Amino acid sequence: MNIATLLDMAVAGDPDRVAIGRRGSGTTCAQLRRAAAGVAAVVHTAGARELVFAGLNGPAFPVMLFGAALAGVPLVPVNYRLSAKALTDLLGHVERPLVVADDAFAGAFTEARTTEALLKEALSVEPATGLEGSADDPAVLLFTSGTTAAPKAAVLRHRHLTSYVLQTVEFASAGPEDAVLTSVPPYHVAGVGSVLSNLYAGRRMVHLGAFEPGAWLELVRAERITSAMVVPTMLARIVEHLEGRPAEVPTLRALAYGGARMPHTVLEAALRAFPDTGFTNAYGLTETSSTIALLGPEDHRAAFASDDPAVRARMGSAGRMVPGVEAQIRGARSPGAVGELWVRGPQVSGEYQGADALLDAGGWFHTRDLAHFDDDGYLFIVGRADDTIIRGGENIAPAEIEDVLLRHTAVREAAVVGVPDEEWGERIAAFVVVHERASVDGETLRAWVRARLRGSRTPDTVTFLTELPYTPTGKLLRRQLLDLTRKG
Repeated sequence: MNIATLLDMAVAGDPDRVAIGRRGSGTTCAQLRRAAAGVAAVVHTAGARELVFAGLNGPAFPVMLFGAALAGVPLVPVNYRLSAKALTDLLGHVERPLVVADDAFAGAFTEARTTEALLKEALSVEPATGLEGSADDPAVLLFTSGTTAAPKAAVLRHRHLTSYVLQTVEFASAGPEDAVLTSVPPYHVAGVGSVLSNLYAGRRMVHLGAFEPGAWLELVRAERITSAMVVPTMLARIVEHLEGRPAEVPTLRALAYGGARMPHTVLEAALRAFPDTGFTNAYGLTETSSTIALLGPEDHRAAFASDDPAVRARMGSAGRMVPGVEAQIRGARSPGAVGELWVRGPQVSGEYQGADALLDAGGWFHTRDLAHFDDDGYLFIVGRADDTIIRGGENIAPAEIEDVLLRHTAVREAAVVGVPDEEWGERIAAFVVVHERASVDGETLRAWVRARLRGSRTPDTVTFLTELPYTPTGKLLRRQLLDLTRKG
């Protein structure tokens, strides 16, 4: 099954339904299919083997995604924030690309067609037919964020993406007034998954190209948005913008978040700011075609209101595995203990371009996340295996210390990394951003951690920054923090 089949189903179900854009002036399912078929014709005429897209997440992105599928080539959405050299290096991973870029980013490429020009051409040519590939063909090549190593192109085939949608979404299940606000970049797997799942459900997609918390709230109100997805840094900025006030978005029934670890303090503040909104934590990886575990709205509210420590702790969990995905914890010393998370299922790719498949003989993929399950099957992600600090032979998860630091009223953001040390193997370096008009010193924060964790988990140093380095999708760039310790 090709992902273009999902578009064909949407057209067959209701060709005149607005799929993308504002109420009354957006693009219908039939118009989306026509534009995508035109893009496919342009790609085919150019003899391209890949369609590279450098642009904001807007109405053009679904056209490019389905246009590539109808042309039988993979879409390669790239991070438009990268330098011209970095983008050139990424193009070295593809064979014969047709590069399409928004006006603001076209200059970074030696040769690129602008998004506007391509869409205009697509509507003037004869639509392509019969070019779409099979379920085993690559649908999307997504470059991983490269927070711990050089970026690699993850291969998501049509069968991986369609399996994700068919297992987790009911066709045409959305109501006629349902609308989703998308502000996740198109080069993130959540951006791809959002297009496919919302089109299949029949939910109108509204885009916010450049995120700003005030603009996000205003668009939710103006377009009567019923659901949205954000990364944790976006939610933190929304909460900070509200300054304790209620969000006042009466139509917003569902708010999903994912892409990085959510601080407890931010989530608790968000639950208070959005009292009538159902929250969902969506955990997944690029290599798993988006979501593989969900913590739903009822679990969020139950945990938030509970006095039972075990139930309360579930606010920090990734929830339960979605249908069709299995999980194992390997290397744990006992049941329920922390180990390395392995997963398998029809949506799991575990494949990088130009590399051997990363699935083991049983079809299991090593996520490289440290995790454990509680007695009721809730998955807790502790951190990345590569981020573990080994101090005096003891394994320490940075998240454990970060969570304690974030409980201090002066701390807005916190990150912890391990720094090489001749005596202990590694010492603990904490980086902190304080709230505006707040004040605290490093020794006070060290004492705060020492009083709540074992002495071996007390940061050796505390460095204050005005901001922490993140990717646009909210992942902390620990390598940059480690570089700061070396420069210091």
